[in-house]
Amino acid sequence: CNDSQSSLSVNCLDRHVHTAPNKVALIWEKDEPGKEVRVTYRELLELTCRLGNTLKRQGVKRGDRVTIYMPPCPLAVASMLACARIGAVHTVVFAGFSSEALADRIRDGKRLLQTDRGGKVIELKQTVDQAVRACPLVKRVLVSMRTEQKVPMSELHEMMKEDVCCEPAVMESEDLLFLLYTSGSTGKPKGLVHSQAGYLLYTAITHKYVFDYHDGDIFGCVADIGWITGHSYVVYGPLCNGGTTVLFESTPVYPNPVERLRINQFYGAPTAIRLLLRYGDEWVKRYDRSSLKTLGSVGEPINTEAWEWYFNVVGDARCPVVDTWWQTETGGICISPRPSSPGDEILPGMAMRPFFGISPALLDDKGNILTQNNVSGALCISQAWPGMARTIYNDHKRFLETYLMPYPGFFFTGDGAYRTSQGYYQLTGRLDDVINVSGHRLGTAELEDIVHRAVAESAVIGFPHEIKGEGAYVFIVLKKGTDVSQERLSNELKELVSKKIHGGSPFPTRLPKTRSGKIMRRVLKKIVEDKADELGDLTTLDDHEAVEEIIEGHKRLLQEEQGQ
Repeated sequence: CNDSQSSLSVNCLDRHVHTAPNKVALIWEKDEPGKEVRVTYRELLELTCRLGNTLKRQGVKRGDRVTIYMPPCPLAVASMLACARIGAVHTVVFAGFSSEALADRIRDGKRLLQTDRGGKVIELKQTVDQAVRACPLVKRVLVSMRTEQKVPMSELHEMMKEDVCCEPAVMESEDLLFLLYTSGSTGKPKGLVHSQAGYLLYTAITHKYVFDYHDGDIFGCVADIGWITGHSYVVYGPLCNGGTTVLFESTPVYPNPVERLRINQFYGAPTAIRLLLRYGDEWVKRYDRSSLKTLGSVGEPINTEAWEWYFNVVGDARCPVVDTWWQTETGGICISPRPSSPGDEILPGMAMRPFFGISPALLDDKGNILTQNNVSGALCISQAWPGMARTIYNDHKRFLETYLMPYPGFFFTGDGAYRTSQGYYQLTGRLDDVINVSGHRLGTAELEDIVHRAVAESAVIGFPHEIKGEGAYVFIVLKKGTDVSQERLSNELKELVSKKIHGGSPFPTRLPKTRSGKIMRRVLKKIVEDKADELGDLTTLDDHEAVEEIIEGHKRLLQEEQGQ
């Protein structure tokens, strides 16, 4: 094949095949727990080329949009790389989305590529069929069989008969690479656009330096490839660096894969860490974790207790914990404790240091730059960086209004941050999650960081208060085996925060989360405001029963307060 370095797939595959063709590129943790498949760089290149030729034979051209609706598997990764190889623009949709959510994300597409999943064949195919009925622009559906079950399908292509050489398209640096959709509380999902060269450069450098990745390491990021974390730190960053990356299709029964696969870097969400914390230290300590060198956290601010447990128990107090802040819009990690000078401190629950080329700024609500330390403000970025999204697909006006107009001259992230006396950055949560109590602005992350022996997880929502302006409504999930009474625990928690807030404390068994593990605080806020009929876009919600439970719990709490 052509050695052109203008192709993203060449940088992720061909150049590594020339130097180490039999090196393992992917370790696929299959849907059946404990079963793994190893795919070399040569095998992944051949699979990518076969699929690229299949797409071209079906009429997919440079610039066409291809929607990929697959669980994490080597074919899904090859599908992304095949699109890049022929110059098509991929849109990966999380394989747990409903047909309505899928349809929303493919209406502008011209092809649809989909694979069936072992154990869930009919469900995925039926979802695709329903979505396609609402998408008249879709020209073709490609289906890959994962089991021997027979299912009705639009068309089955024998991809493995295609040639293993597919000429890579020569792309310009600003050509589109992929679209990735994010949901909001209102309106249609936003299709963020990422381009070729800047995105790949940024993911590769951040992967190498934030996690201290070295040749021969095994990198384990548990994100689904349908999210930006999976794009950047399961696929593109590790493969560009010639690394071995773990592809989790099943829910990882961590730390079993760490012991079995000898994972060196582990990257997961605080939600998963807090879930493990609920089961105590022994669950983790029964496994060999000596291979671990770096622990990462992503998705939302990690509270101090979870950070300390992650560092001391999971990492045996020897692995640095990198709490990373970034977004779909940024393409890669923007604030993280590493890289830094040897021996530099890492503080619990704090992202701390801007990455190379990132120039953060804190602004007040009037748009003034806050130059001093020990101050909180809106987190903005004052200059462009390679990995940033270029626009919202088919809606550049919305891109400008959302990110560039709120604070002219700055990229507005939508998050708040606190800059310490040492100049470190601590994320305080989304700005719409900031609570103003008696004139004091309190980030929800600050309140959720309050440690109590019985609390595994919490979410704080502001609500109108006739005296203080706003109060805090605290949702609590207890650790397994907690024997303290609800009344006693409620009193103890209120005492801990009595100087700052006034609030209620319902005790649900779980919180509403997206499929990537983020707590859907806007849903909680609507419930607290008695607007349960205005919950907005719930396509990313993982467990609808959790919402119903919380609605009922809120009603009971109101009844109890009215009876006092």
